[in-house]
Amino acid sequence: MTRVFVPKKVFFTCGVGRDSEYLGSFEMALRAAKIECYNLVTVSSILPPKCRIIQRDEGIADLDPGSIVFTVMSRISSNEPHRRISASIGVAIPENMEKEWGYFAEHHAFGDGKEKAGRYAEELAYRMYQSITDKTPRKTLNITDSAIVDEDGRWTTVIAASIFIME
Repeated sequence: MTRVFVPKKVFFTCGVGRDSEYLGSFEMALRAAKIECYNLVTVSSILPPKCRIIQRDEGIADLDPGSIVFTVMSRISSNEPHRRISASIGVAIPENMEKEWGYFAEHHAFGDGKEKAGRYAEELAYRMYQSITDKTPRKTLNITDSAIVDEDGRWTTVIAASIFIME
């Protein structure tokens, strides 16, 4: 069996977008996250063994515009004035990344700030990882963004994403 379709690298990004239209605000969030020029395919929540975590700029340099890119993404939108929204990806990293897989947890919330949403996503990834492996992850981390809808009620979208590089 071929293992060509297993991601070799992953990077994290997030962004906030605002526009008079729902879809426009999502596009602006993708632009803020620097992932607007890719065809995004959402996948579930496994961090593969041997998948190296890299910086966003390094990952973007490995991608071409128009590429089909797999992502674990958290996304939330609102046009309710003064509403706080947050999107987060929590990650549970196993003790041995060469042989074991980790876990992503997507979390999006109304009312939570960046710190609270990020902490919750990390705890969720931790619990999900532990429940399936009976092990404690080596560490957890999160990528989170948060925004408050402006008083005019323009559509606001917040995204957090892990972007896989296949090589």
